[in-house]
Amino acid sequence: MGAVQVDIEELQTFIEVADAGGVSPAALRLGVSKSIVSRRLLRLESALGVQLLARTTRGAALTEAGAIFRDHAARACAEIDVARETIAPAGELRGRLRVAVPVSFGLTHFAPVVAELARRHPKLHVQTCYSDRFVDLIAEGYDCAIRVGYLQDSNLIARRVGPILGKLLASPGYIQAHGAPDAPEQLVAHEALMQGAETWQFLDGEKIVTVRPQGRFKADNGAALIAAALAGLGVAYLPDCLTHEHVAAGALVPIMTRYPPPPAGAYVIRPPGQHPARKIRVLTDLLIEHFGQSPHFAQAGAGAG
Repeated sequence: MGAVQVDIEELQTFIEVADAGGVSPAALRLGVSKSIVSRRLLRLESALGVQLLARTTRGAALTEAGAIFRDHAARACAEIDVARETIAPAGELRGRLRVAVPVSFGLTHFAPVVAELARRHPKLHVQTCYSDRFVDLIAEGYDCAIRVGYLQDSNLIARRVGPILGKLLASPGYIQAHGAPDAPEQLVAHEALMQGAETWQFLDGEKIVTVRPQGRFKADNGAALIAAALAGLGVAYLPDCLTHEHVAAGALVPIMTRYPPPPAGAYVIRPPGQHPARKIRVLTDLLIEHFGQSPHFAQAGAGAG
C-alpha cells in the first residue's frame, strides 16, 4: 500500500466542518465557497479511503472514523502552525486569526488595535466578530476572544491585558426625581439598568459587598444602557471608558462614590493548549500597549469619585 498524500488545507477544512457541524458554517469560517469546502473533503476522504463525515439534511456529522481522525488532524495542524511560526522571518505572522470581541468596547477601543495588527502583518488574515453575546470559542472555531468584566470560572486560558474601572451613575433628572442611594442596601429602592440578572459588587473599605439589583430596563449592550441612563430611566453600573465624556459634560453624575465598584479587567481568552499561537501573543501585547496609553481605562478613573 502506497503512502497516503494529505494536504494540510484539506485537514484544516475537515476540522472546521467537524467543529461547525456542516459545510455552510465551515465555509463561512474559512471565507471560501461551499463548493471548495466540499471538494477538499472529497479529496481527503478519497486519499484516506474512509468516510469521515455523514452528510445529513441538517449538516454533517462525524462518522466513527471521522471522530478518531479529527483529534489526530487537529494535533497535526497545530504542530505545523508551530513549525511555520518557528521558521518564519522574525515578526512575520501568517495564516488566519478569528477573534470574538464585545460590541460595547470593541468598535471604539479594540477595533483600532485589531486593525493595527493587520496593518503590521499583511500576510495575516483577520476575521473579527463583534457581539455582546457569550461566544463559545471552541464550538464556534475562534482562536481567541477579548472579554471585559469579571472572569467566570472556565477551562479557558485568560491573560489580563488591562484594568477596567467603573462607577455607579445616574442622570441629574433621575437624581432630582428619585434621589440617589448613599449605600449599597439602598439600591433596592431604585430602578437599576442592567444587562440581565447580574449582581453588582461594591467596595466597603477592603470588604466586597454584593447586591442583586432590580429594574425593568435590560440591554446586553453598553451603549444602550448609557442611553437609558441619559434618559433618566435609572441608575447604571458602567465603565469609565464608555462614560467619561458624559460625566465630563454633566449629563451623568457619579453616585454612591464611597462604595466604588472593584476594578474589573479586560482579558484575552483562548482555548486550552500548551502554548498560545504567536498571533495571539502579538495581539495580546498590542492590547497591553493600548491600555497603557489610554487615559480612560485606568488613569482617569483611578482618582475619580
